[in-house]
Amino acid sequence: MKVTILANYEPHAAKGLMQGSNREAAVQALFESVGGKMNSLTFTRGLYDVVVNGEVPDQVAGMGMTLAVRASGSVRDLVVLEELDMKAVIAAANKAAGVYKPAG
Repeated sequence: MKVTILANYEPHAAKGLMQGSNREAAVQALFESVGGKMNSLTFTRGLYDVVVNGEVPDQVAGMGMTLAVRASGSVRDLVVLEELDMKAVIAAANKAAGVYKPAG
């Protein structure tokens, strides 16, 4: 499952960045710990401090990784986006639309 992670660093974590903390190695190890792979890590200016793209085996692995990062207290505004197969989503939506009866 492909994921995109958006996050902002808390002040103490930003201080760690300034002191040379290798976030790419840390995030790569994080993904590998759940059987995944980090594809890219980009520091950004704007709404989020960092954007990470990677792959995890399933939702359980992705949520476990997310929970561990949240529990560390080093980030806020952590958002995990899962890639969707839109053809499958549209097929399911069309099936559901064929049987759903709205109120009124």
